[in-house]
Amino acid sequence: MVLVDTNVLAYLMIEGERTAAAQQLLSRDPDWRSEAFILVELSNILATYVRVRALARERALQLLAEAETMVPILTTVPHAQALDAAAQHEISAYDGRFVALAMQSRRPLVTEDARLLSAAPRWTMSLAEAVQA
Repeated sequence: MVLVDTNVLAYLMIEGERTAAAQQLLSRDPDWRSEAFILVELSNILATYVRVRALARERALQLLAEAETMVPILTTVPHAQALDAAAQHEISAYDGRFVALAMQSRRPLVTEDARLLSAAPRWTMSLAEAVQA
């Protein structure tokens, strides 16, 4: 089982320089899980791509539907736990949701968010580290 942050899922869904690494991680362990907020954040990324005309609306909707199947098990962390993790690690409440899930699961969150990697090194690992593990 792999806990993934939104950016890792986005790298898998939207072709770019880190897509191959995300695909490699998925092939090593297809049991991806996350905090339910991942789909809100991914929707925001896709909306931005549509707004700047880097992606057609229909393609964005298709990618969102595919993403829902890539991470079928979503956990909703209690708001108090997310807030506590955010305060403890001096991160946003959004990121606090993902770190709280990592703490609760006792598994690292795979993320490419440099600030989050720095703020919560005990509970996070980079995509490159996850692929090598």
